[in-house]
Amino acid sequence: MNDKENIYFRLAQIDDAEKLVEIYVPYVKNTNITFEYEVPTVDEFKQRITKIMSKFPYIVACIGDEIVGYTYASTFRSRRAYDWCVETSIYINEKYQGKKIGEFLYTKLEAILKLQNITNLVASITYPNPQSIAFHEKFNYKKIAHFTKCGYKQNCWYDMIFMEKMINDHLVPAKEIIYLPDLDKNLVEKILQK
Repeated sequence: MNDKENIYFRLAQIDDAEKLVEIYVPYVKNTNITFEYEVPTVDEFKQRITKIMSKFPYIVACIGDEIVGYTYASTFRSRRAYDWCVETSIYINEKYQGKKIGEFLYTKLEAILKLQNITNLVASITYPNPQSIAFHEKFNYKKIAHFTKCGYKQNCWYDMIFMEKMINDHLVPAKEIIYLPDLDKNLVEKILQK
């Protein structure tokens, strides 16, 4: 797939949870990309979707009836001063990796977050992970922190890095955050359909 003719994007729905878990399973079981040990249940995923979408976008990429990838932003830290900073996550079905789906998803995620007045995006990446690092560098993320052997999975210690990108100016006073339910639905839909 060299273009996005056959793919469409929409906000996640609670009923997507089972398909999203299916995409996530290999990441949990076979990689160090996520530090989760156990695959979350469908009910846990439903709760995650609900919690995230109470504030931020959770976007799925579909080809026909099949969900082939997803991305979302989540709270970076719980204290109010961090409200303008979010953590980004992205997962692509193994069969569809390398087909630019991640690029389309991240572009849409960033556009919506920009409308929400978010300023900083942070990606937490297991190190080494050249593929993810290159992907984020392509989106102008810069490495800002390196944590040594802070994660233990599959009988191995792993480093973790933070990469960061600014998408809005840091104004004083700061613009109020507009959470997803309060955003203009037509603007969100336009971004998803671009």
